[in-house]
Amino acid sequence: MKIIVISDTHIRRPGEWIPPELAKVLKETGFIVHCGDFEIAAAYAEFKKLGELVAVHGNMDCPELKEKLPAKVTFELAGWKIGVTHGGGPPQGIARRVAAALPRVDIILYGHSHHPHNEVRDGVLFFNPGSPTDKIFAPYNSYGVIELGPEGPKGEIVRIE
Repeated sequence: MKIIVISDTHIRRPGEWIPPELAKVLKETGFIVHCGDFEIAAAYAEFKKLGELVAVHGNMDCPELKEKLPAKVTFELAGWKIGVTHGGGPPQGIARRVAAALPRVDIILYGHSHHPHNEVRDGVLFFNPGSPTDKIFAPYNSYGVIELGPEGPKGEIVRIE
């Protein structure tokens, strides 16, 4: 099973959207996890049209999304327990903070730093897809793909050119 992971899309007004390459992948895959910072409710509504969506709110989301979406969520998919949160605070130590917020999971999906991260630590996959629209803290725009298979979850960071 394949999951497309995105975060920090920072869509500030209707009509703005994500890169066409990513929009195509989202439509084809159909299972999306968004790790927060849509910014406007209209962006959340657009992502919901693209497939099954699991989402949390981020620190930059509007009050409507902060009320509608949880700060963190856990779910099971293909036998794997997955935790999702946006994260917070400075980039240094963010993996430690999200791990504390999401104990006893196999995969932790998070955002906030805009910096891609794909690492297995103590048997847990820590995965930050970066941002498809904002390079303020990263050298490139990106999204993520998680493959869930019998040999374990595998993450891939996909650069957007």
